[in-house]
Amino acid sequence: MEQAMGSQTQQDALPAEALYLPFEAGPHRMIMGLVARRPDELIEIDETYPAEMAQRRALLAGRHPEVFAARAGSDLARREALDCVVAALLARHPAWFTRQGDRLSNRLTGEEWDTAYPPCDPLELAGRLVPEDLCLIEPTDAGPVLQAAVLCAPTRWRLHEKLGRPLADIHQPVPLYADQLAAPVDRFMRHLKPNKLTERLNWSVTDDSALFQLEGKHRTQPDPTITAANAASRLFLRVERQTLSRLPSSGFVLFTIRVHSYPMPRVLAQPGAAARLAEALRALPPAMAAYKSLPPFQHALLAYLDGLP
Repeated sequence: MEQAMGSQTQQDALPAEALYLPFEAGPHRMIMGLVARRPDELIEIDETYPAEMAQRRALLAGRHPEVFAARAGSDLARREALDCVVAALLARHPAWFTRQGDRLSNRLTGEEWDTAYPPCDPLELAGRLVPEDLCLIEPTDAGPVLQAAVLCAPTRWRLHEKLGRPLADIHQPVPLYADQLAAPVDRFMRHLKPNKLTERLNWSVTDDSALFQLEGKHRTQPDPTITAANAASRLFLRVERQTLSRLPSSGFVLFTIRVHSYPMPRVLAQPGAAARLAEALRALPPAMAAYKSLPPFQHALLAYLDGLP
């Protein structure tokens, strides 16, 4: 990387962060919830980009083994992932990302990169360009296997514990996954076609706004410091915008994860959001609530939501 042109940060021109509210009223359903998107909608660039990219640079510099890993045999897929990300940026955001030959300029950060001979792994370079985490999944006879990733916003999991394992094994701690989602996910991965992009959303409520979270699942001990009086100021809606697309040459699936951490007042300012969130929380099976670490504050949050006009 070279600082060839100086930072031309255009933060004022960046769009507002999208607000996703994927929780729904009604009975809890364990479904994939896939929605088709255009291929150029792979990446989100918004007003949070400068701060999030600074965090990613710091993690890749200071905690590299925790946020990047790749297994042998994923070389072509890692190269393809970079090409895919660069193509999406150039198509969707030509005001901020430009290329002359093999040199890609990021006008938002002032960085310039040689994409043909990057100074780091191609997948890592892709992760230095976008706020999405990027996972590469290989279809195998044993099911889809996680083979490489740049992961700077984990939702309470560690990359080295999941690398090289089939998705069914990775998701074994998730309640209901084995019975209701494992087979549909594996089947979808087998049949996903190139040049198609699908999106799904995943949500939880947390008491920590940090994007980088390695620990914290399965907490059940109540937190007496979170009460109905302060729940709105202490809690955050954490949403993952996930996309899946097939890389045409390697056949790997590129799985992206963009994490949004919304202060609860922003969420509850939306019409009907409080009632929907309360119903969705009540509908969660106890095992799923525990998996999401909701018990420490679930009663306090529900008491707050029920008290709203």
